[in-house]
Amino acid sequence: MVVIILGSPADREFSAQIAAALRELGIPSETRIASAHKTPHHLLDMLAQYESSGRPLVYITVAGRSNALSGLVDAAVSGPVIACPPYSQAFGGADVFSSLRLPSGVAPALVLEPGNAALLAAKMLALSDPALRQRVAGVQAAQRQRLIEADAERSSQTALK
Repeated sequence: MVVIILGSPADREFSAQIAAALRELGIPSETRIASAHKTPHHLLDMLAQYESSGRPLVYITVAGRSNALSGLVDAAVSGPVIACPPYSQAFGGADVFSSLRLPSGVAPALVLEPGNAALLAAKMLALSDPALRQRVAGVQAAQRQRLIEADAERSSQTALK
């Protein structure tokens, strides 16, 4: 399962893209809201509950501006964490730097595209799930096929000129 944690309700639309991509891969997810800055105790209690579940989990954090959420989640869990901060017009994307340099021992992956964050989570979970590995391979094969078909269509149009 994938746990998507938003730093605030403002990130719902962005996180919905992650949840939709996970659904397409047949991966269950839960979306929660917790701020590392404003509700750290709530966040840590929530993470402790997930960690005690015994299920394989990947966490995707969605927080912009100062991304303390990803670092705190990564420090508190044993599973992988993927930081997927939304692009901020207000900061011209510069707030992504808060996701790039973290202290030693804190190592969330950084993926900027919501669909790619879901795909990375799927690949992580697929390490121990052969059926999911096949679904991921199928999605990747379909993506390649669409490109090949687009190229064939384009080259046939060029040949007709």
